[in-house]
Amino acid sequence: MFKNLFKRGRSDKQPNKKTFNEIIEQFKKSSDFMTLAVGAQHRKFVITYFKQLVDVTSVEEKVISPLQKMDFTLKDLNDVENVMPIEDISVTDDTQEIEEKLLRGYLMFQLHVDDRKVAMIKVQSLDAGFRKENDSENEFSVVGPKVGLVEDLDVNLYLMRKTLISSKLIFKELSIGTISKTRVVLVYLEDVTNPQHIDTMTQRIESIDFDVIFDSTMLEQLVSDNSTTPFPLFLTTERIDRVVFTLLNGQVAFFSSGSPYAVTGPSTLLDFFISPEDYYLPWVLGSFFRVIRIFGVFFSIFATPLYVAIVTYHYEMLPKDLLGPIIFSRTNVPFPPVFEVLFLEITIELLREAGARLPTKVGQTLGIVGGIVIGQATVEASLTSNILLIIVALSALASFTTPIFKMSNTIRLLRFPFIIFAALLGLPGIVLCFSFLIVHLMRLQSLGTPYLVPIYPFRPNGFRDSFLRLPYSHTAKRPSFLRPLTPTRYNSQKAKKKNDPDVNKE
Repeated sequence: MFKNLFKRGRSDKQPNKKTFNEIIEQFKKSSDFMTLAVGAQHRKFVITYFKQLVDVTSVEEKVISPLQKMDFTLKDLNDVENVMPIEDISVTDDTQEIEEKLLRGYLMFQLHVDDRKVAMIKVQSLDAGFRKENDSENEFSVVGPKVGLVEDLDVNLYLMRKTLISSKLIFKELSIGTISKTRVVLVYLEDVTNPQHIDTMTQRIESIDFDVIFDSTMLEQLVSDNSTTPFPLFLTTERIDRVVFTLLNGQVAFFSSGSPYAVTGPSTLLDFFISPEDYYLPWVLGSFFRVIRIFGVFFSIFATPLYVAIVTYHYEMLPKDLLGPIIFSRTNVPFPPVFEVLFLEITIELLREAGARLPTKVGQTLGIVGGIVIGQATVEASLTSNILLIIVALSALASFTTPIFKMSNTIRLLRFPFIIFAALLGLPGIVLCFSFLIVHLMRLQSLGTPYLVPIYPFRPNGFRDSFLRLPYSHTAKRPSFLRPLTPTRYNSQKAKKKNDPDVNKE
């Protein structure tokens, strides 16, 4: 109700279109805005551009030099293509297009200084300011390709074309940001991705009213189905192979200029525990490591809350052999278990944040030395028990097994409400908190698709590549809940055939 109220209050009128002279006068306020007259005396042409955005070498070799060597007079802007060896040349009098292209590194060519119809020539600097190395840093895998995305949108699209050589691969470019005019490219596979997903994502991106888009993760929050949940509803990745895999399943992805991450959707909860390395290992090993990851999530969330609940309310659940060591370790600890746990958990989070914000070598040293020194000192000072120190350390390790960093952050956050509920009500408090969590997850959607599918709604066919990674002969069909136009990826019978040559044949 309130959202509709605010929407009605907004003005739908578009701002007045700037005139050509207003655009030029505004740009002239910047010292890097250049206007030059080139050519011979009897044929002067005007070129205008931002010095910092164009490739100066291309301007000199492909624009100025051909104009100076030209032995005839240009009478029509359409003849510019015959003079300059440049692919992207467009003739226009649309002031909005002229403004946007000048800000993207295009050069404006005029036959006369008073002309309003100009030729926009692409001479932008494509690689200045961008890193050359494109190894995936945050989603590392031992086996498989290491190619990752970079901040240059054109390079990322080139990598997509190079990896997925198909005429069905479609790029749809949009412009977002009232000030930044950020390029956003929607990527999908024609005849595979359901058009409803494409239309929904396109509509959500086009309806964004924001000033500057710095990264694709900002767009992810703006197009999300629910902006109040701590769970990521779209999968963010820096790996080319993961993007290609999602496209093959029938999902849609988008890239934005200046961002080394792609965002794919619709995504489910189980997608965040799948690593590309699972598909480069034998299916038995891939399934084993995936189960380890899912177990690590549950251990990371429930280990310390269970300690608080049992030590505070349920001593009778402990075996006699374990009861003695726990009582002995807490003999001199002056705090209740909940304060003891919160103290260690917050200490671990402080070490994580400090290690992440410091330079790499210093951060690694801080994490190792700081963890050992602080842990040993807290035990000797009787601020915590040594058994709890082990549990908290194992919980921290278990949270690192999640392949997607955003989901790892969510798991770190979830421990704290479970700890508080365990301190208030014991084991019933953990059950109550878990019930709230399940209800919340059941209500979430990603691009209109239930977040817990194939668990809820129950889809038996979706379990072929969820908790386990079955052999390729069993994963030929795309997930049915994505409603792909082509349900089958490949022939499952041919996938397991082995046509060996008959070496004994004479």
